[in-house]
Amino acid sequence: MRVVFVHGACVRDGSWWWHRTAALLAEHGVASVTPALPSCGEAGVAAGTDGPGLAEDIAAVRRVLLDGDEPTIVVAHSYGGIVTAEAAAGIGSVRHLLLISSYLPEIGQSLSDFGDGGPAPFLDIDPVAGTFGVDPGLLVDTFLQDCDADVWAQAPEHLARQSVRVTGQPVGAAAWHDIPSTYLVCADDRGTPARMQREFARRAGRTVEIDAGHHPFLSRPDDVRKLILSL
Repeated sequence: MRVVFVHGACVRDGSWWWHRTAALLAEHGVASVTPALPSCGEAGVAAGTDGPGLAEDIAAVRRVLLDGDEPTIVVAHSYGGIVTAEAAAGIGSVRHLLLISSYLPEIGQSLSDFGDGGPAPFLDIDPVAGTFGVDPGLLVDTFLQDCDADVWAQAPEHLARQSVRVTGQPVGAAAWHDIPSTYLVCADDRGTPARMQREFARRAGRTVEIDAGHHPFLSRPDDVRKLILSL
């Protein structure tokens, strides 16, 4: 078995965000990989109006999923659920989807369909450059409040500007219709409120809830490790 982690929006160096949980899985002989998302500038092309978008992110994840036939669990976080909905569709080796504080779009839906009509207060949007990112001054209080000082110190180095057009680009498939899925609700999440997560989770096969912020794989990695192994 292997695990493919798909990180969320406005970050880079995905392996850093998942490293605590990945290390615990490795102790149990479970390998993992984190695809780079081009829309976050991780493929050598800058994000922006003419930069990579959702299609490139989907293609990057799909290439990893198609690289071998080992039984695979895809663990998607936040925006990663948008990418995974299409990237994992029709791939027989994918046996389970674990969505963490994530989105489960229907075919034709985009990230913007899950908002309240305006930009989130923790986002910094540059309409001229065509990018958006997390306000570093709000990063800890919004997304990492239950993490430790080491995470607080290192996380800002792994933020990224992302192509804003990904927010309006619809998915062409919904893998969770055909692949067993579990939704992990993070009850203390200040970025994606728990009430919204519970609505998203209604589309998943089952729901698990823990008292954690937006990044439980950093704040409570052992709990995430146990959940993945249980799948």
